[in-house]
Amino acid sequence: MDSPAASANLERHRSAENMSDRVALGITLTLRLLADTFFAKRYGNRAIVLETVAAVPGMVGGMLIHLRCLRWMVADHGWIRTLLDEAENERMHLMTFVQIAKPNWFERLVILAVQAIFFVAFFLLYLSSSRTAHRMVAYFEEQAVISYTLYLAEIDAGRVENIPAPASAIAYWNLPENARLREVVIAVREDEIGHRDVNHEFADALTAAPVRQTG
Repeated sequence: MDSPAASANLERHRSAENMSDRVALGITLTLRLLADTFFAKRYGNRAIVLETVAAVPGMVGGMLIHLRCLRWMVADHGWIRTLLDEAENERMHLMTFVQIAKPNWFERLVILAVQAIFFVAFFLLYLSSSRTAHRMVAYFEEQAVISYTLYLAEIDAGRVENIPAPASAIAYWNLPENARLREVVIAVREDEIGHRDVNHEFADALTAAPVRQTG
């Protein structure tokens, strides 16, 4: 059982304080409703779609900030590397759960459509309000932490088989050779907690000093 401090970290939620936050939270909760409707407790398949979407923001944000820094010849203060590392990490989540859940051809088509739509939508959102974009990602990650906690509960209850971890996951997270799905989900959840906190920090920084990160 998680300690009180660990539970508090898992349940941490940033209240919406302004219109930008409310828009970000509204989009997140709408997408959460869609995920609940289509996937219910099929957490492996839900994770695939979640990570398909989650791998987009870091790459888009990193690219746009990179181009801004080139145009205006200014420093990025470490944002580009942080966002690109986030994108790579989320991609590894996706590749891991593809091996675990083994999506069928229809689910793969859904993934292609979701990624294409989300890429365009997030690109436009980041251009118009990078603060809202980072806050939305942070809210996404809050929901991801909840989803992976529920996934763990299903594994612990025996309703989801605790299969051996894929070799790629063992290598990436440096897990024990006999690691199983439960250890993978815990590792992924820890990553999402980090992304949640970083994107809230980025949104806070843009709120305190509202500069156009992509202008």
